[in-house]
Amino acid sequence: MLVSSSKPVIDANLALALDALLAEQSVTRAAARLHTSPAAMSRTLARLRRILQDPLLVRAGQTMVPTPRAQALRDEAATVVRRLEALLSPGSGVDPAALRGTFTLQTADIIGAALAPGLLGLARQEAPGVSLRVRAEELEAGPALRDGRIDLEIGSIDHADPETRVEELVTLRMTAAVRAGHPLAEGPLTPAGLAAAEHVAVSRRGRFTGPLDTALAEHGLSRRVTAVLPSHLAAMILAARSDVVCLAPAPLADAAPSPFTHPATALGLRLLDIPLPLPPLTIGMAWHPRHAADGAHHWLRGAVRRAVQAPTS
Repeated sequence: MLVSSSKPVIDANLALALDALLAEQSVTRAAARLHTSPAAMSRTLARLRRILQDPLLVRAGQTMVPTPRAQALRDEAATVVRRLEALLSPGSGVDPAALRGTFTLQTADIIGAALAPGLLGLARQEAPGVSLRVRAEELEAGPALRDGRIDLEIGSIDHADPETRVEELVTLRMTAAVRAGHPLAEGPLTPAGLAAAEHVAVSRRGRFTGPLDTALAEHGLSRRVTAVLPSHLAAMILAARSDVVCLAPAPLADAAPSPFTHPATALGLRLLDIPLPLPPLTIGMAWHPRHAADGAHHWLRGAVRRAVQAPTS
């Protein structure tokens, strides 16, 4: 057995109409305010009278005046309408200075080391209440974005889920990083000289081969990889302390002026141009679409763009 409720069903349009009628104290002016006809507004007033069991507005000569009940409802009706407008309005921009909380980013160590100074500087200036947590690069960031374990992935985005939003930031060429005084740094680098040197490869999956091996093979050459390390920084530290060669992305300043020092410079490494056609490294950022319209996340994405592209200070 179905039991019907005795309470009337009230929609938001009734609240808007009540506010307009009580503010204007005129059916015609209230109709113009809500862009409807006087006849439609008159019917709405009749409905409000039935629901509230009060005439609300009554004739006094050529005008209409509110009843005591209407006067008591006027401020409350205006407050309800303001809250409805705030609730149903598109999200507005946020004040970065008012932001509080932590953003979790996932990126490769070399990108994190290069990006952190500029990004932290922007946060310190614009959003001092924001903290940044940088997580090591994982094999699969898609589930972490989907599950909310990370807010933004920065790096080579090659495993995005179909719904993931991806934006390219910069494209970098690859170079050969060697210690100061390395024999390869004494003259022009040739494919044969590069192939003859010992190499350290960077692979999270432990792979010994990559695009450089393909390019060398086209010249009938092959290299010897003596070690495979999971991070660029580890490989660059090894190159700084031995004669192995490691591949490293060129400084971002090659593509766009940037406010940070390349880790290779801090380690005293020389970056040599590779005389072979290697595919460039595209750095991008990825986020889940639930953050697309969020003001705080919008600031974060903008800060990352500026940290990559800002002019050198």
